[in-house]
Amino acid sequence: MSTETIALRPGTGLPRQGKPHGGRGRRLALTIVSKYGTLIAMAVMILIFGLGVPNGAFLSSNNLLAIVNQSALTAIIASGLTLVLVVGEMDLSIGYAASLAGILVTGFMANQGLPLPIAILATLLIGALIGTVNGLLVTKVGVNAVVATLGVGTVLIGLAYGYTAGSPIISVPTAFTNITLGRFLTIQNPIWIMIAILAVLWVILNRTPPGQRMQAVGANKNAAHLAGLRTDRAKITAFIIAGVCAATAGILLASLLGSGTVSAGDGYLLDSFAAVFLGAATLRDGDFHIIGTLVGVLVVNVGFNGLSLMGTPTFWQFVFKGGILVLAVALSTLARRYSKA
Repeated sequence: MSTETIALRPGTGLPRQGKPHGGRGRRLALTIVSKYGTLIAMAVMILIFGLGVPNGAFLSSNNLLAIVNQSALTAIIASGLTLVLVVGEMDLSIGYAASLAGILVTGFMANQGLPLPIAILATLLIGALIGTVNGLLVTKVGVNAVVATLGVGTVLIGLAYGYTAGSPIISVPTAFTNITLGRFLTIQNPIWIMIAILAVLWVILNRTPPGQRMQAVGANKNAAHLAGLRTDRAKITAFIIAGVCAATAGILLASLLGSGTVSAGDGYLLDSFAAVFLGAATLRDGDFHIIGTLVGVLVVNVGFNGLSLMGTPTFWQFVFKGGILVLAVALSTLARRYSKA
């Protein structure tokens, strides 16, 4: 007859409570998924599409370069959104700001007769103004960021329809369309513009005092305020950068389409949020950062491109878009949870 030895907790006479069997392995697996899940998902998608698309079309150099080019505008607008999320706020107006920017830059040239550089500069300034309004509403008036930016976005829709009467603006100079159609060293211009903007924002966020203040405000607003940091200024700066990035993306989209269209940039809102939250779960413990955002954008566009090449019905692309956003938030939440465990 065998006997069982029971370990007792010292000084209590009660059985020692051990960790559930497999708990450590489960925690390790969840930590890996939360931190590297985005990269794993991208590798799996590349493998599936590489094998599933006929004639190796997905893995061709032209298609891979096309994916990066298609990612450029989303990466630009999402990088601006990243800074707003870093300071702990939301911006739901970015897609509408991009649409309005595309209308204004083409309208300034076609209707007001402004030279191309002046039209672009004026549009970027309006993007900064939109960001300023968002920032002031959130910090000085105290309106919730979701309500404030959604309300501003709705106003922008109205302004866009008022300016165009719902008709696209198509009389644009060839020099304008060449901005996105041109190449440098055989690589499309939008890719170079994306690299430049992401590099600048990475430096701002990680190597400058304003960027450090943004991160401090996002980590703990009260502590940052007690430390003497101007929290409102940091938030307004983030909203202004997001507005300029949205305007830049809108200008490039209008150049690519050769026209200004009322709702052209609206779809970037969901794509940008999916990319930023996917990026937060990449290599970091749930923190928003520029490199992660770029990875998130590439994941989203790899999925779109692969589904398109496989001839998947359009409705599955919407399923993918919504699903990837839910997955992104889940991975980001896991990353934060296990970084604090």
